[in-house]
Amino acid sequence: MTVRHLLCFAALLAAAFAVACETRAEFADPAWQYTTKAPDAGWEKPGFDASGWKTGFGGFGDPSTPGSRVSTTWYTPEIWLRRTITLDAVPAEPALLIHHDEDADVFINGEKAATFAGFITEFQLHKLDTAAAKLLKAGENLIAVHCRQTGGGQSIDVHIVDAAAVPKLPKPKRPEQPFVSELITAWGEKVTPENAWREYPRPQLVRENWTNLNGTWNYAITPISADAAKEWDGDILVPFAVESKLSGVQRLLHDDQALWYSKTFTATPSAAHRTLLHFEACDYAMKAWLNGVHIGSHVGGNLPFAFDITDALAAAENGLSELIVRVEDATGDYQLRGKQNVRPHGIFYTQVSGIYGTVWLEQVPQTYLRDIGIDTRCDGTVTFTLDVEGPQQEVEIAAALNGKTVAVAEAATAGESIQLTIPEPKLWSPDSPTLYDLTIRVGDDRVTSYFGIREVGREQDAEGHWRLTLNGEPIFHFGPLDQGWWPDGLLTPPSDEAMRWDVDYLKAAGFNMIRKHIKVEPRRFYAYCDQIGMLLWQDQVAGFPNPPWTRLDPNPTDVEWPEEARAQFMDELDTMITQLDTHPSIAVWVPFNEAWGQHRTVEVGEWTVARDPSRIVNIASGGNFWPAGHIVDEHRYPHPGFPFHLDTNGRFDDFIKVVGEFGGHGLPVQGHLWDNSTRNWGYGGLPKNKAEYLERYRESIRRLVELKGRGIAAGVYTQTSDVEGEINGLVTYDRAEIKIPAKQLKKMHEQLYK
Repeated sequence: MTVRHLLCFAALLAAAFAVACETRAEFADPAWQYTTKAPDAGWEKPGFDASGWKTGFGGFGDPSTPGSRVSTTWYTPEIWLRRTITLDAVPAEPALLIHHDEDADVFINGEKAATFAGFITEFQLHKLDTAAAKLLKAGENLIAVHCRQTGGGQSIDVHIVDAAAVPKLPKPKRPEQPFVSELITAWGEKVTPENAWREYPRPQLVRENWTNLNGTWNYAITPISADAAKEWDGDILVPFAVESKLSGVQRLLHDDQALWYSKTFTATPSAAHRTLLHFEACDYAMKAWLNGVHIGSHVGGNLPFAFDITDALAAAENGLSELIVRVEDATGDYQLRGKQNVRPHGIFYTQVSGIYGTVWLEQVPQTYLRDIGIDTRCDGTVTFTLDVEGPQQEVEIAAALNGKTVAVAEAATAGESIQLTIPEPKLWSPDSPTLYDLTIRVGDDRVTSYFGIREVGREQDAEGHWRLTLNGEPIFHFGPLDQGWWPDGLLTPPSDEAMRWDVDYLKAAGFNMIRKHIKVEPRRFYAYCDQIGMLLWQDQVAGFPNPPWTRLDPNPTDVEWPEEARAQFMDELDTMITQLDTHPSIAVWVPFNEAWGQHRTVEVGEWTVARDPSRIVNIASGGNFWPAGHIVDEHRYPHPGFPFHLDTNGRFDDFIKVVGEFGGHGLPVQGHLWDNSTRNWGYGGLPKNKAEYLERYRESIRRLVELKGRGIAAGVYTQTSDVEGEINGLVTYDRAEIKIPAKQLKKMHEQLYK
């Protein structure tokens, strides 16, 4: 080979190397600047000031869009993008590798290079024409893109490539942060490590000797394979999830990661007592060690649990104990997670991981009361079932009203049940929420509690329609869908006061019921509903996947769940009922919502009815109708309705007819939106103004009154507050703006109770 040939070959290698370097640089996938608000003129040109734009990795859009590669979610009608790439040399055959849904314009160095109409479902290679190719240069190049979207899928992803050697696209980058909203509640603004959820967490079984561990802990996120956190990433505020604003962290936990916590505290062991460590909520699978001793594991993200740490306390150094907690949370598969989603959109919201409920200690005697069951009858008969840990001891139960003891019972042991007879019983109802104080002594263990006397049932009216009853009297249940999400705490209310504010507003608005939707609240929530007289429908937290959603049509199908997942579902359902069944406010259990995770429906319905015969069972609110439980439930948006025509051959004859969801009328309130750049929405489209919004609500109530006359026994309006992109709440997400005053709502609701 001649010197000339060698020089030419070297030049070709250099050129190829330069293009290869450019390709590698491009597919390192640098971030874009982007905005979803129309920018000033010249936005596509070099030198434009885009310092106020956001930063994100491509592509942009809805991850469910066919053929897309999405790193940054985008749901608004338009998006504008800019990024600078560096080319060592212009590619031999310059081209755009693009996925667009829908129309897109691409600019190179301030000049339009290509226009794309409509949408595509896979990446396409578009060779630049001669004029567009000349816009590229060695060195820095500005790529700018404008994409418009009107419906369906949503995606824009653009790359400069060499058509002669198209590289493979890298995987999309996963986000490390949830969406960070500026929204915060007035209560959230006041939260500190010193005041975060200081209230006693278990109002129906109270002991004086307890210690609150909420406050500042250490945290770390490691690969899931790590057997320890070698160093801590920083501080986290417990009891708020790692993704939440109030945690002080706002990081996502991925399915290949573990979240670690560390907390030191002082606890003095005692030979006469056991020490229990309680977690009110931790999502999802956790393990815990105290002073290097494994103290327990728990699976399930929705319910309280506890470990006996007495023996591990003995290993403390100088009385100071170190607690280590490890958490995994995939937020996927069959996991019971409700509205949480790794890709929040529509009716699905930011994931919640790790500790998100109060952590606390209590000391108990060697024999102590673990739990209590209470069954009441309107004649004043109250039956108690005591779950006692340790050797049996003498038991004494005393009931009091307004400070005066009204009944006492004693027994040599807890036995199977203990009865009290309350003279001239005062019954619990929304209009008169009478609660009796309760003192229980089991040996040396003394706890205080309370109960309300009431009976929930059903009866047929003169026209043969099934009606819900309370204490033997018919009662129309009307309340909101209440999801219990917060912009600053996510699934954790910012404070006890904030949580009670919601209930107070709904009570003042004339609702007599709340449907607690796919969430289990802190136990203080249920106690407060007991105190002020608010009936509750309690949902089981949903899992997935689903069968086809056929609503109330004949011949429904169930989805098949593997045995392990089904067992976890039933365990959480049973535990939820066990922990909440003493609350007089709870009138209805709802095992399934719509068709979400709906499996073995008849079996689950029959089990739930047998498990708690003192309440009504709505087996699948809005879901596929099977002859199980007591209720047939239709979801209808925006205005309420019921498919009476499907009541053929007596299918619904033995069931109470309800409209388990309706409404969802949206009204955006500027300055109080979770995300100003997203597609905020309500059912039936958004009204032109507040007057139209109010009229839509009035129309829904008028229709519900008419449906009541045709046999509907209850209605559930969607919803209490806005939640992320849903703006169909009666109040804004931050609870700062009330869309319809409580007094005005109460006046509109009066006709439902006549």
